[in-house]
Amino acid sequence: MARKLLALLALLAATLVPVSVTATGPAHAAPFKVLGFYYGTNDLAHISFVKEANPWLAQAAQANGFTYEATTDWNRLNTLTPAQAQVVIFLDDMPSGTQRAGFQRYMEAGGAWFGFHVSAFTQNANEWSWYHNTFLGKGNFVSNTWGPTTATLKVETRTHPSTLRLPEKFTSAVSEWYSWSRDLRTNPDIQILASVDPSSFPLGTDPNQQWRSGYYPIMWTNKNYKMIYANFGHNAMDYAANRPLSSTFASQTQNNFLIDSLLWLGGGGTPQPQPDWKTVVNKGNAKCVDARSAGSANGTVIQQYACNGTTAQNFRAVATSDGYSRLEYRNDSTKVLDVSDVSTLDGAGIHLWTYGGGTNQQWRVATGADGYSTLTARHSGKCLSAPAGSGDGVQLIQATCTGSAAQSFKLG
Repeated sequence: MARKLLALLALLAATLVPVSVTATGPAHAAPFKVLGFYYGTNDLAHISFVKEANPWLAQAAQANGFTYEATTDWNRLNTLTPAQAQVVIFLDDMPSGTQRAGFQRYMEAGGAWFGFHVSAFTQNANEWSWYHNTFLGKGNFVSNTWGPTTATLKVETRTHPSTLRLPEKFTSAVSEWYSWSRDLRTNPDIQILASVDPSSFPLGTDPNQQWRSGYYPIMWTNKNYKMIYANFGHNAMDYAANRPLSSTFASQTQNNFLIDSLLWLGGGGTPQPQPDWKTVVNKGNAKCVDARSAGSANGTVIQQYACNGTTAQNFRAVATSDGYSRLEYRNDSTKVLDVSDVSTLDGAGIHLWTYGGGTNQQWRVATGADGYSTLTARHSGKCLSAPAGSGDGVQLIQATCTGSAAQSFKLG
């Protein structure tokens, strides 16, 4: 607590209380089993995805209270029941023959499903109309982007259990993206969870296989079943060398969606909603904490600037541990306020950086009786400060805590 920093702050510290923040982790319930089906034999990019997905899912299961088994024996779908596996995943294809009827029976009996990327691909939807037209609702494959790239995704539904930890927009991991013959927006059974944000256009690096405009759903659910489909799951590849150039699990925000989807599907709990975005206003000069030029790249300067209501001035405190929080940035919630070079010196600058759990990225937020808060860096015990001078564009720093107005901020 601040009372331990300086004797002269003893009286003030007695009035300080931690600001309320929301934990990010899911609330766990009973354990459940996830059974992942794959072939691992078609398209080097899909094979690469399977090779990283299976160990990633096994680790996610261990960390989140469920079990994961991967299998290439698709015939298990012939007799599979929800009691045997509460969630089924299709990693790189779909069933064939009698396996299809078995999967439909499983879903209609209350089973749950998550499908990646190529598990929805078809150019003959009527060959298995229940799956492609009724269950997934999307009809035939129409086009794809190339080469594989990230996309800015707009979250369409932020109240679904799978999306509670998602920001309004986020950057996906690299993938190849598909479009479909049916407009999912016109299907009352389909709830679209996220779509391509127009800021992504042109999407794809090949001018002959780019999307330049239009509406493209990426994640969705069918309200009549416990299911989610996500269009990611194709890594960028050096095909000649059989070398992956990207990872489907490179986006932590996307990973949160995947974990929360599986927890909802398996009945294993849902995450707590995220705290609201807030402006952070300095008491001494009435200026807002601001990301320079609305940037979101690592190293973007955190400065003071006249409050203007833009998202470049929106942050939220998300609990980490022991009363500390990371201060996420609205334009890219994977970025947080970070003390440059893990410095413990007075005057070290504050910038944005991808959150990696560093103690220089965690802050104790303590609010006094006047409604203003001090933000103390975990690694140094020093306070977020506005340097002398009230001009726009001055970079914020850390400095020895003094209780001054330059170190007091209103979160609102």
